[in-house]
Amino acid sequence: MEVDVVSGSSMWTGVYPAATTQFAADGSVDIDATQRGLVALVEDGVDGLILLGTCGENNSLDVAEKHAVLRAGVEAVGGRVPLVCGVSEFTTHRAAAFAKEVEDIGVDALMLLPAMVYVPTPNELATHFRTVAEATGLPIMLYNNPPAYRVSVDFATLELLEPVTNIVAVKESAPDPRRFTDVINRFGDRYVVMAGLDDVALEGMLLGASGWVSGLTSAFPQESVALIAAVYRGDWEEARRIYRWFMPLLHLDAEHDLVQSIKLAEEIMGRGSERVRLPRLPLEGARRAEVIAMVEKCAATRPVLKAAPLETAAA
Repeated sequence: MEVDVVSGSSMWTGVYPAATTQFAADGSVDIDATQRGLVALVEDGVDGLILLGTCGENNSLDVAEKHAVLRAGVEAVGGRVPLVCGVSEFTTHRAAAFAKEVEDIGVDALMLLPAMVYVPTPNELATHFRTVAEATGLPIMLYNNPPAYRVSVDFATLELLEPVTNIVAVKESAPDPRRFTDVINRFGDRYVVMAGLDDVALEGMLLGASGWVSGLTSAFPQESVALIAAVYRGDWEEARRIYRWFMPLLHLDAEHDLVQSIKLAEEIMGRGSERVRLPRLPLEGARRAEVIAMVEKCAATRPVLKAAPLETAAA
């Protein structure tokens, strides 16, 4: 797949679901079910796929399992859309090695997280990102998610990384939508910005984000595709209509139990299993009932969508 490594702009558009990794009843990775989910998302019109992100339970898989999921993704998708692999490791050395490994497997790009657990200085964070970038020729999207990972990819870090040509994009998951304007004002001619938190996605795209990395798209892909198609063609009334319907579920993406909630939504919608891997446990009790009620209400009130394919996304 042709990718402009310098700007990255040729691929960072549209909706990219953060795909889940499916598990069998015995806790092993269910490759067949994972592939079926990816194929279904592609057939529903998504523009790309994130594998081994937070929703893919990256840190709950061993290296061999990660490789197996990626090979299965490459096989299932067959080059129809870009595959972006999450890189989430405890050390820079391991992250750089993993970046090399997955490039050989055949993914199209990386979504690079800070090293887990340690909270770095801006210089340490930039050094981590730069070292991984130098280990691969793939384009890289940095993942900024301070609520989840306690690390902010701040302006000092982004400035230090400007010379690193294959770091091309930022997935912006800070909950404050002002961050989109601040980043684009300062770095809009250097980094592509993608919306990364579901319940500020429309705000982000209105403010200049090029696309959307989404959790709930795994359960409701057609509505997600229609939402971003409306944005690209400037049909804000339609975009708001879908977004308002979707918002109760989109809030789940900002919760601590987002993975369990998204997988439960997938199961209700017949798109996967709610099984998660320890240390996560499936939702129970009142929280489980709450999420089921939310998903069922959204499923019962799904909006009628305009027949507008996402072919305008790159326009």
